[in-house]
Amino acid sequence: MEITKQTAMGQMLDYDMGIAAVLMQAGMYCVGCPSAAGESLEQACVVHGLDANHVLQSIYDYLSAKETVI
Repeated sequence: MEITKQTAMGQMLDYDMGIAAVLMQAGMYCVGCPSAAGESLEQACVVHGLDANHVLQSIYDYLSAKETVI
């Protein structure tokens, strides 16, 4: 799955629940909220005052590290 700033939060979490920890570390604590599931990563970052590019890079880093272990 290609994750971008336009990817819905719910889709990302369906793909890999470990992304929830990355989002929470960035300051996005509402990852389990039903209304957040349909928001894009970019929309959620705007609501939380976060830099979407930084959060996206953190997600890429997490996924990359996970692939290295496998």
